[in-house]
Amino acid sequence: MTTWFITRHPGARQWAERQGLHIDRHEAHLDPADVQSGDTVIGTLPVQLAAEICARGARYLHLSINLPAAARGKDLSADELKHYQARLEAFHVKKESEPQP
Repeated sequence: MTTWFITRHPGARQWAERQGLHIDRHEAHLDPADVQSGDTVIGTLPVQLAAEICARGARYLHLSINLPAAARGKDLSADELKHYQARLEAFHVKKESEPQP
């Protein structure tokens, strides 16, 4: 079982280290085909990728942040992530067979 941390942001990697998270693989981008049942994937993935990961039997932990509009679109430091109450939240995402309007 592999624990993946998917981020291209150095501040997020440093935040994870400060949390003492055990990470086997850091990647900037994820190919869901590489994920195995029983793996854990941490990141801020698009919903369709999170659903694919969950469908493969892996666990998805979302890096959630209380980010104000003024702070969006910039790389955040580990200290800024702490200030914005970064935390991991478990989600199980499932794609519906037919979209409902």
